[in-house]
Amino acid sequence: MKRRQFIKGAAVLGLATGTSTTSALAADATAATRAYPADVPVPIAAAVARFRQTIPAHFDKTYVDNAVIPFFLTSLYEGERPLLPIIDVALSKENALPHDLWGLIYKDWRPTPEEGSTVFLQGLEKRGDDNLRKRIYFAAVTPDLYKPMYQEKVVAFFDRILDKKYANKPFMRHYLDYYFDIYWDLHLGVNGDAIPPQVREIGEAFNTVLAYRNPLDPMVYENYMKVRQHLDFLKKWIDDRVSDINSGRTPHPEKTMAWYWLKNAGDGTHFGVKDIVFECFHNFVAFSQWGNSIYGIMSRLSEQGGDAKVRDVFKATMSGDYDNRGDGVYTPLELLVMELFRTISPNGGSISSVVDARNSAYGESPHARFGLPFERHSFIVTPHVTTNNNPTLWHEPEQFDPDRYRDVPTSADITEEKIQGMGLARCPFHITSVDVSDGRNVSITNSGFGTVFATVEGKPKPVCDYAGFAPFGFSYRRCPGEQLTIQVFEDFLRKVSRDNITFYKLKMATHGRVPIGPGAVINDDIGFKR
Repeated sequence: MKRRQFIKGAAVLGLATGTSTTSALAADATAATRAYPADVPVPIAAAVARFRQTIPAHFDKTYVDNAVIPFFLTSLYEGERPLLPIIDVALSKENALPHDLWGLIYKDWRPTPEEGSTVFLQGLEKRGDDNLRKRIYFAAVTPDLYKPMYQEKVVAFFDRILDKKYANKPFMRHYLDYYFDIYWDLHLGVNGDAIPPQVREIGEAFNTVLAYRNPLDPMVYENYMKVRQHLDFLKKWIDDRVSDINSGRTPHPEKTMAWYWLKNAGDGTHFGVKDIVFECFHNFVAFSQWGNSIYGIMSRLSEQGGDAKVRDVFKATMSGDYDNRGDGVYTPLELLVMELFRTISPNGGSISSVVDARNSAYGESPHARFGLPFERHSFIVTPHVTTNNNPTLWHEPEQFDPDRYRDVPTSADITEEKIQGMGLARCPFHITSVDVSDGRNVSITNSGFGTVFATVEGKPKPVCDYAGFAPFGFSYRRCPGEQLTIQVFEDFLRKVSRDNITFYKLKMATHGRVPIGPGAVINDDIGFKR
């Protein structure tokens, strides 16, 4: 249908029935066609115009164009459950973010890496030799740093939010009220009143958008635009704090993640200051999963409606020598936390971008043919939840059993010889080692599957390199904050055990709704007593 045929065919489209509403739709659709190339079929342009009529009138047009429409043109497909802990590089992390969310991190509503970027949205080919950028990031969260540099902050945080004055009250809203104190303290050494209101507000708004997700929800719109309102302020504030760390103005700068990024960045090609700034606020996504994890643990330990097996294992573990690893790789407490993460799976999967073929054996795609100004975006999610529970990988995966990790390979075990013993010709990733540049006797290496881990004073500190343990991802894409997160939750469980804390369902007429993580909004219906 050509443009000149549109008015004649409007009745067929239901746009010219004589009512004021449909007349307005017809007018909007007619106007909409002028925005597109002449060979764009009018029904397509009209359909977009009609869709716009369903959107609240006060929504900013650029938000509609860059968040609402891309949301409905994005497809997420669940991929296979890996039998080996690896994701092929054909499934890339390059710009692996649903396109409706780019406006949360860039002012231009699109990837703008020259302003800074994150390893979590960067293809392997752009990270430097041997996944260098991931290694630089990991240098700030290697397991040897936790006790001397970060643990005091974490323990103080849990002491604060689990103080007896907060007992018998909804917990998660209370947790979120203090969450950004520990977040910014770990990243930049800033907490309390030193965190500006705008910085707290943008963090809360960012997490609200990720949790509720529907861009047509007025609350999501308001929080999305709030993020954009404060984005420049946030980046400037982070940049100033990084400068304070670099100059020594921040007390104990070595107790911040940013200090290790600065020290290990080399010439800045793969991890410049602008990238440090970007990582500091992009971690809103990664660290927000702490809330989901805490709620999952409280739910399982709850006296009403919890999991009796989890409670029994928790009591048995904490009544023993839980920090003694003996001849094993992991301590009993570490095994318990690992099994909690496998069963909770706070991160549902690892998202990859895929190329939408514009030309294929089936001919030219509609987008290439008509030159449409809007296009589909497709992503594949390699699942964590179903892989964690795959009976091909585990005996009785539905059982809560922390001992299951005693007999599976670690990242230190996956050598060239081990790979060949599996029947593969060679390691998918070359095994290399890079020394850190911050004065520690630490090197960062990788398994044959690409999983990054640390060697501290000659002793490996590996992770479970097995597909059945998937809450932190797979191979070269595995979350570098895994061991830090496990250590944080070990301290959470130590606090719960030491202070005899129990969790229970609150009896309340109504419960507040709280955004606790990406795609996760819960009833704030669990409290604690001690």
